[in-house]
Amino acid sequence: MKIALIAPIEESIPPRKYGGTELIVYSLAQILPKKGHDVFLFATGDSKTNAKLIPIFPKAIRKEKLAFDAKNRDIMKYVAAGNLIKSLKGMNFDIIHNHMQWRFMPFAPLFDCPVLTTLHGPLDSIYGKLVYSRFKNHPYASISNAQRKPMPDLNYAATVYNGIDLKQFDFKQESKKEYLAFLGRMSPEKGPLQAIQIAKKSGMKLKMAAKIDAVDKEYFEKNVKPLIDQKQIEFIGEIGPKERNRFLRNAYALLAPIQWEEPFGLFIVEAMATGTPSIVFDRGSAREVVDNGKSGFVVKNVNEAVKAIDKIKGIDRKYCREWVENNFTEEKMVEEYEKVYNKLLKK
Repeated sequence: MKIALIAPIEESIPPRKYGGTELIVYSLAQILPKKGHDVFLFATGDSKTNAKLIPIFPKAIRKEKLAFDAKNRDIMKYVAAGNLIKSLKGMNFDIIHNHMQWRFMPFAPLFDCPVLTTLHGPLDSIYGKLVYSRFKNHPYASISNAQRKPMPDLNYAATVYNGIDLKQFDFKQESKKEYLAFLGRMSPEKGPLQAIQIAKKSGMKLKMAAKIDAVDKEYFEKNVKPLIDQKQIEFIGEIGPKERNRFLRNAYALLAPIQWEEPFGLFIVEAMATGTPSIVFDRGSAREVVDNGKSGFVVKNVNEAVKAIDKIKGIDRKYCREWVENNFTEEKMVEEYEKVYNKLLKK
C-alpha cells in the first residue's frame, strides 16, 4: 500500500521528550515500511523516520519562541495544514491516515482515497463535537472503547489500542519502595494536585516528571509549585525516553489521578511495561488499560488511592509486563491498523 501518515506538529517525530500521539505515529512510520508498504510521513522537518519525510513545517512548534502565544500557535498549525494539503495533492495514495485529527477533517473530502482519522483526544470538547459531527460518516479509529461515549454515532472502523516499543522499557521484578511516580503533563486534567494529596496522606515520597505547556504555566505556578518542597514532593521536569525508563522502573507505583475522560493513557502502559503497577482514577479508559487488581488498581478518589498503595506489594510485577506484552505492543497496534486499512480498501 501507498500510505500517507499525517502527524501533528507540536513535537517532532519521534518526540524529543513528552509526546504520546507522536510516539504512535513514529511506530507506524518505522514499522509499516519494514512490512513492505510505501509510506510517506507528513511532519515537521526535524523529524527522523524510516518513511519518506515530507516536511509541512520547519520544526516542532514547541521550539518556536512565538508559539508561547496561543494565537501564534494556532496560526502555525493552519500554515502547516495549508502546506499539508498542497503536498498531498496529486500523490495518489491508497490511504491517508490522519493523526492531525479535527484540523484536517474539512479537507478530507478533497481526496479520492479513504482517509482514516485516529482520535487521540477526548470527544467531549465543544470544538471536537462541532467538527466531528459534521463529518460523522468519515471513518474513525478510537484508541479505547470508552473514548467513544460522548459521540457514539461516529463511523468507527475499529478501536485500536496504542502500543509501545517494549525494547525501550526494562522489566524490573523486585519492588523497591523508593517513591511514587507522576508522569505526563502538569495540567489540571492529569491530576498533579491529587497526586500530591495522595503522597502526603500516604507519607510516601512523590517524584513528578512532567512537561509544562505554555497554556498550563499559570496553573502550575499558582496551584502546584507552592506544594513542591523538593523533599517529599520533588519536581524533576520533563524527561526523555532513557530517563523515563529509569524513572518508572524504580518507582513503587505510578499515580494517575486523572480528572478527565482519559482516552488512553500511554504513560500508564509504559509504567506497567517496567513492572511498575499503576493506581488510576476511574475515568475514561482506565478499566481497559489497567487489569484491575492484577496490574494495578482503578480507584474512585484520593482516599481509595491511599488504600491501594498498601495493596501494591501484592501485585505480581511480572504480570504487569505480560499484560503489556499481550495487549499494548507497537507490533500489535500496527497489525490492527493494517486490518483497518484493508477493511477500508475492501481487500
